Amino acid sequence: MNIQIFGTLKCQDTRKAQRYFKERRIPYQFIDITQKGLSKGELNSVKTAVGIESLIDRESKAYNRKNLNYMAHDIEEELLKEPLLMKTPIVRNGRDATVGYQPDVWKTWE
Repeated sequence: MNIQIFGTLKCQDTRKAQRYFKERRIPYQFIDITQKGLSKGELNSVKTAVGIESLIDRESKAYNRKNLNYMAHDIEEELLKEPLLMKTPIVRNGRDATVGYQPDVWKTWE
């Protein structure tokens, strides 16, 4: 398994995901999206697995601050420019990916 967790240290679900893999002694790589967002290739891979609509957090402060509710915009482009628009954690295992805390799905990866 090659687990990557994309999220923020402030996100409770991201910390729970890290704890899930740590408790099972499954190595993972944590990427803080406030420091480094997803690359275009990573975004495409996650988008293929979960769909672009499930990635964007329409309740986030960043979404409201940018007034994206009232503007026509390219979701993919906005997610690349502003990683804080994404729901977290995004957990990847090769071509598989999940958004949010989903231990039931992660169990099938083991």
